[in-house]
Amino acid sequence: MTTLAAPAPDASGAADRPAGTSGAGRVRAGAFLYPWDVDGDPRAPGLLAGLGVRQVTLAAAYHATRALTPRHPGHRVVTAGHAAVLYPPDPARWAGRPLAPYPAGDWAPGDAWARAADALGGTGLAVHSWVVLAHNSRLGAERPDTSVVNAYGDRYPWAPCVAHPEVRALLVELAAEAAVRPGAAGTELESCGWYGYAHLHAHDKTGGVPLDDRAQLLLSLCFCPHCREGYAAGGADPEELAAAVRTALAPVWGGTGPAGGLGAGEGPALAWRARTARSLQEAAVAAVRAAAPPGFRILLHADPDPYRCGADAGTDPAHVLGTADGVVARPGRLAAFAAHLPPGGTLAANLPVVTGMGGAPERLAADARRALAEGATELRLYHAGLASDADLAAVRAALTELGRAVSP
Repeated sequence: MTTLAAPAPDASGAADRPAGTSGAGRVRAGAFLYPWDVDGDPRAPGLLAGLGVRQVTLAAAYHATRALTPRHPGHRVVTAGHAAVLYPPDPARWAGRPLAPYPAGDWAPGDAWARAADALGGTGLAVHSWVVLAHNSRLGAERPDTSVVNAYGDRYPWAPCVAHPEVRALLVELAAEAAVRPGAAGTELESCGWYGYAHLHAHDKTGGVPLDDRAQLLLSLCFCPHCREGYAAGGADPEELAAAVRTALAPVWGGTGPAGGLGAGEGPALAWRARTARSLQEAAVAAVRAAAPPGFRILLHADPDPYRCGADAGTDPAHVLGTADGVVARPGRLAAFAAHLPPGGTLAANLPVVTGMGGAPERLAADARRALAEGATELRLYHAGLASDADLAAVRAALTELGRAVSP
């Protein structure tokens, strides 16, 4: 990865650190990428290496998506029809299991991940795998019982319930297989926790009633049989809790006020969800460690609110940084992790650089400095494959500027 700052450590392992590196000694930059951004485009690896990044976080297991490929010589729009692994899954590993990952279609044929990784590695770029776990609409369509069920009885087919034993077994085994691909130096696990209501959906029609964080949490509480058992074991009656959720959300639907509380059931419900997410994170990281070679780095895409749902899974900062080697988090959420970052730990700031998706690559240098001041030790740029030529030119200029500004 690109070294943006820092003299070498002294004999004790400490370093004379430039301002804003939060004890890391070095600040390094990497970019997210899909295999189809590289596979079949011989110019792509050199372009990526020329940006000034030295790591690529390359998707190995990913959800359904429609993506632009602005520079690829063979296509401009890739439609990944369902959640899939972007390499051939091992038949022996999955034989006899009730749930298994889906192979990709023509958007990532054969071992697309390996072909892209080999091409990137040939330029000197380090390659880490990018593994999306609890986000799978095809699984929800084929096995509705695996999905999150809200307090109204609506299923979220994109959101596998991480309390479901078969789902947990799938996600833990998938983490190990998809993370430790040949040539990967580390991994980043996304959606390693609860998913819920929020979802980018085709032809979405859900914006009529604004939902704040509290309302989204209540609408994401799961009432499948496994979660009902969990609530009951914690002392909350599941039927009463579901009724309390509906009552708490009534002002939101009516436009008369924010969501209310859940009474005595709220504590047991949130405690159950936090324990479930923590145990999944522990199991997934342990499975990757068992499969990985020494020095393999494991990061989680994470949020410091333990009850948050989505790609950045809710975590307890002290716990997750004692479990994984670090986290990838968004600006504004970094300081909560920085307070618990152990020596040698990684706190990567996820910075959007695609103008058309709300990013501001022309402000990347300033945004990076703010992230470093908040405690980040590394940068992640989302997303090099989706960015226009103009966006990438701005990224290249920003990384050059940062390197000059903090060089010893």
